[in-house]
Amino acid sequence: MNREHVLDALGISPVTSGAYAGGWRSGGGATIESIDPTTEQAIATVRQADLADYEAAVIASQNAFAEWRMVPAPERGRYVRLIGEALRSYKEPLGALVSMETGKIRAEGEGEVQEMIDVVDFAVGLSRQLYGLTIASERPRHRMYEQWQPLGPIGIISAFNFPVAVWSWNAMLAAVCGDSMIWKPSPIAPLSAVAVTNICHEVMEGSGFEGVFNLAIGDVDPVGEAMVADKRLPLISATGSVRMGQQVGTVVAQRLGRSLLELGGNNAITVMDDADLDLVVRASLFSAAGTTGQRCTSLRRLIVHTDIIEALSEKLATAYGQISIGDPLEVGTLIGPMVNQQAVDTTKAALEIALEQGGTLVAGGNALEGTGYFFEPTLVRIPGEAPIVQQETFGPIMYLIEVNSIEEAIAVQNDVPQGLSSAIFTDSVRNSELFLSAEGSDCGIANVNIGTSGAEIGGAFGGEKETGGGRESGSDAWKAYMRRQTVTINWSKDLPLAQGIDFS
Repeated sequence: MNREHVLDALGISPVTSGAYAGGWRSGGGATIESIDPTTEQAIATVRQADLADYEAAVIASQNAFAEWRMVPAPERGRYVRLIGEALRSYKEPLGALVSMETGKIRAEGEGEVQEMIDVVDFAVGLSRQLYGLTIASERPRHRMYEQWQPLGPIGIISAFNFPVAVWSWNAMLAAVCGDSMIWKPSPIAPLSAVAVTNICHEVMEGSGFEGVFNLAIGDVDPVGEAMVADKRLPLISATGSVRMGQQVGTVVAQRLGRSLLELGGNNAITVMDDADLDLVVRASLFSAAGTTGQRCTSLRRLIVHTDIIEALSEKLATAYGQISIGDPLEVGTLIGPMVNQQAVDTTKAALEIALEQGGTLVAGGNALEGTGYFFEPTLVRIPGEAPIVQQETFGPIMYLIEVNSIEEAIAVQNDVPQGLSSAIFTDSVRNSELFLSAEGSDCGIANVNIGTSGAEIGGAFGGEKETGGGRESGSDAWKAYMRRQTVTINWSKDLPLAQGIDFS
């Protein structure tokens, strides 16, 4: 699908609103342009939400929640299933729009929409599995159990690099749990959010539940600050930088609300001397260069045993030289542009620092001349103690670090502030089990013989330390969007007290 047809297919006008409160509003805030990082041209203009639009979204969310929470969960799942069906029909244009706004190649753009569809399927099944527990009571003729209730209207703050999928991790689960929501997407990729809200509106229009999925595109002031501080929103789910998470977490904690934080990742693959190097090359190449290194799970550090580092370095240098860079919508392109000029400048600055700190350039290292924000995937061999490797550079730089043992590799991997995704390549059971043990990887995700990126939706996604500790998507992550209630029923004619207390 060509660029000029994408907006028409998704019902987006050249000047469009970024405010939805149970229905589209005109948008009273400042206008912004969504810029295509390949062409550097504006895709469309968005009228952002102002404080009045945000307030309308909160009221719409509150009104919808009052009714939505009493709809049986399987029926809520039916509405979510209809959204999934609509996403299937819009997969090609929505995937293309994601590519246009973020620079992802077409396969990754459509893959992100497929991830939304997969999350929908998970959520539909979940709508019949919001299970509690039966608990043994110590008192005779008492029944004790645990149940889960809808939490309330929630706020979702998403980042540019996954402009639709991460919203769905939160929104689809929250919807079947009985919550309504307000979405504040990144202003770097606002049209993807408008398109998804259009799809939700198409499904929900006429149902009486149009206020379940609301949108408020806006800057930190006024929308972001208002949302984070709003006591009417019991949960704020925020994806972004560590600095952003510290600000969000602090404000939400001060009002005793809940925050679900998905923040930075400084991810590493450990490669032992018995690893399949061809497998390592393929996995590390996608993990490090995919999405131009702009994933929270992107590979930043390749920690390699000394006996194989020379051979692996040569293989990687050859592979890096074969990566096709260009228009992400063109067939055959493996790497598109970075999201904007600031991202290119940040990557260039990090590379200069790495070279000053003892790094040696193995491959890449250049910003491409001409139109578009292109930067070559870059490989740098560097001492493990270089300060730059402690930082998350949100770009296509991978650091190659030499170690002598599995114990040293684990120590190097864990010696950073972040703790999102990790992996080891080895054919040794002892090495893999040590890596997965309590004295192994300290990350929320630990893989064996696969890369650090490309997590499946069935598992809970998230990380430790400065990554924020949040969990989204699969497993029992749904519990974040509900409140736990312990229930005790006395069906006797007596009133026995717990712990054998006699108050007669």
